[in-house]
Amino acid sequence: MTISGTTRLFVVLGDPVGQVQSPGLLNPLFAELGVDAVLVPVHAPVPDLERIVAGLKCVGNLDGIFVTVPHKVAVTGLADRCSPMVTITGSANALRREADGRWYAENFDGTGFVAGLVAAGHDPKARQVALVGAGGAGSAIAAALLAAGAGRLAVCDPDTAKLTALQARLDAHWPGRTVVSAEPDTAGAEIAVNATPLGLRPDDPLPFRPDRLAPRSVVADIIMKPRETRLLREAAALGHDVHYGIHMLDGQLDSYRAFFGLG
Repeated sequence: MTISGTTRLFVVLGDPVGQVQSPGLLNPLFAELGVDAVLVPVHAPVPDLERIVAGLKCVGNLDGIFVTVPHKVAVTGLADRCSPMVTITGSANALRREADGRWYAENFDGTGFVAGLVAAGHDPKARQVALVGAGGAGSAIAAALLAAGAGRLAVCDPDTAKLTALQARLDAHWPGRTVVSAEPDTAGAEIAVNATPLGLRPDDPLPFRPDRLAPRSVVADIIMKPRETRLLREAAALGHDVHYGIHMLDGQLDSYRAFFGLG
């Protein structure tokens, strides 16, 4: 890849940002498609997010902003327009500059996660799912699971106000299919998902106990680095099917191509 004065810019914002995997997938895609563009990571500390996004919007050759933890909720308030999925989930993971200069927010986390599940042979349709984490990614995954036909969806998050608000938005579209709790509710779950940051560090506690799941359950983590979190390692040792975080990003590549008009 050769970077020149004509190269278009994309950034991924996070705090921390060392774990992001999107540059390793998107930059080869740019090269494959012959697109003169580059995606670079930008460490955006939480207190500085608004100033950083405001500055990036002024960069004339910046075409897109990708967003990772913990900014997916906050960035929705910095976009000029939001998609229906962003409105439902209250979070976004991609913003693009429109022809009129305004910024449009979309969220592909949920659809990417479900696409990855289906590709791995774990279609959530009519299955009971436990989801831990109602933040930016978790909210998007919850909506996508319901849209894909998941039966009962149990969502857990200690932030009960956030959890209640999410349930209300989900019930407006898929009434009566979501239950919520402050503690993990994995009873009867055939698929259990960690959508929290727990696992980024080796000394993190488990988001839920895989030994309390039914035999041969699917245990999924959205953390991409490390690839094998403690949760997935312990789940595999118990004989559960494990589903790695990178599948969520792989499942979004086609959506990114269409969203940013990459060909």
